[in-house]
Amino acid sequence: MKLEDKMLNALNEQINKEIFSAYLYYSMAAYFDSMNLEGFANWMKVQAKEELTHAQKLYDYIYDKGGIVELDNIDKPKKEWGSPLEAFKDAYDHELSVTQSIDKLVDLAKELNDHATQNFLQWFVNEQVEEEANTKKIVDTLQMIGESKTALFMFNGQLGSRQ
Repeated sequence: MKLEDKMLNALNEQINKEIFSAYLYYSMAAYFDSMNLEGFANWMKVQAKEELTHAQKLYDYIYDKGGIVELDNIDKPKKEWGSPLEAFKDAYDHELSVTQSIDKLVDLAKELNDHATQNFLQWFVNEQVEEEANTKKIVDTLQMIGESKTALFMFNGQLGSRQ
């Protein structure tokens, strides 16, 4: 069964959102690199690559279902934050907005009785649970660290181990 136009358009919009997510996380990585927080930058670079993988999954699915991918402009992301905590709060808020977007896609697939797309989107639903939890843990840790440069340095090393 071919994708209905409404579903196709919504999936194409989601590709754009996933690519923007990568763009935002690369911008955050650049911010952290400028502060010599290579571990934080590494975490964001790995996250950016994950977001591109999400976009690719959507891209492939559209073609598997006989649709055509239409890419749109990508907004310029923010480039400076007041602190690592502020950057990760933005990352967490961004993940919450992506979750809302995925939920709307699931609702649309249900409305259209598009069972294949509902099934496909369950991977993204589960992925967003993980994405939110990971960023929230980092926000919580940074709040606990407060102004401690030693703790920030140690946490930077921990985030640098992400692959």
